[in-house]
Amino acid sequence: MDRLREAVVSLFRVVTGLLFACHGAATLFGVLGGPHDGRIPAVGAWPDWWAGAIELGAGGLVLVGLATRAAALLCSGTMAYAYFTVHLPKGLFPIMNGGEPAALFSWSFLLVALLGGGAWSLDTLLTRSRRHLHAHAPVHQL
Repeated sequence: MDRLREAVVSLFRVVTGLLFACHGAATLFGVLGGPHDGRIPAVGAWPDWWAGAIELGAGGLVLVGLATRAAALLCSGTMAYAYFTVHLPKGLFPIMNGGEPAALFSWSFLLVALLGGGAWSLDTLLTRSRRHLHAHAPVHQL
C-alpha cells in the first residue's frame, strides 16, 4: 500500500506542477491558449508577470520534484493571494467569483508541500544518491 501511496503522490505532484507551469508559460509567452485577456505582461509588471514567473518556475520545480516542499508552498501562497485579492471581492463562493482554479491549486500545492514529492521525484533521487555515497565513502582517520 505504501508503494501505491508514493506513486499516487508522485503522479499528483507531476500533474499539478505541469498544469501550473503551463499556466505560467501561457501568461508569460502567450502560448498554449493564453493569456486570458490577450495581453502579455511586461517583464517585472506587478502582479501578472511575477505570478506567471512563479507559476512557470516553481510549477516546473514541483513538476520534476526538486525543492518540492518549498516550491509547492510558494505556489500555494501565490494562489491563496490571487484568490483573496482577485476573486473574493467578486463574491464569497468560488463558483460565483471564478476562483475555483485558484482555490484548487492553492489547496493542491499545500498538500504537496505537506506530503513531499513522492518516490518519483528528483528530491528522492538526490537523497538516495547522497546516502549511497556516504554509505560507501572511505573513513578517514586522523
